[in-house]
Amino acid sequence: MPLWQWLLDALGLLLLLALLYAVALVVRRRLISRDGGTFELSHRVRTDRPGRGWLLGIGRYSGETLEWFRIFSLSPRPKRVWQREDLELVGRREPDGTEQVSLYPDHVVVCCDSPAGQVELALAPASLTGFQSWLEAKPPGAQMP
Repeated sequence: MPLWQWLLDALGLLLLLALLYAVALVVRRRLISRDGGTFELSHRVRTDRPGRGWLLGIGRYSGETLEWFRIFSLSPRPKRVWQREDLELVGRREPDGTEQVSLYPDHVVVCCDSPAGQVELALAPASLTGFQSWLEAKPPGAQMP
């Protein structure tokens, strides 16, 4: 077989794999969304350099937890899970510098304290309202002090 035919076959295989990956991402997103509404949620995993370390993702509330899924992963399990009682919202800010390129457009950055340290999340202003409500809400059956 001539070299050009081998290269053409390899290119066809790569295109097929890319298409299968894209379809798998869409199916995964649908499976994640079926148990409840999802929203765009970025998480800062590294804070060693200013403006760096952001990963795009999807957030989902599941009872007393906030689950975070990486957007380009095929795993059906969340990469991070935070308990409602462990998060405390301490501030919000606009993305600055390189963060504006790394994050979804019009997202705001919120800082939360947790037992494991500070957690930085980026989400849309409408999703921030829902996040604040979720943090302040009492679980079903909880009694007021």
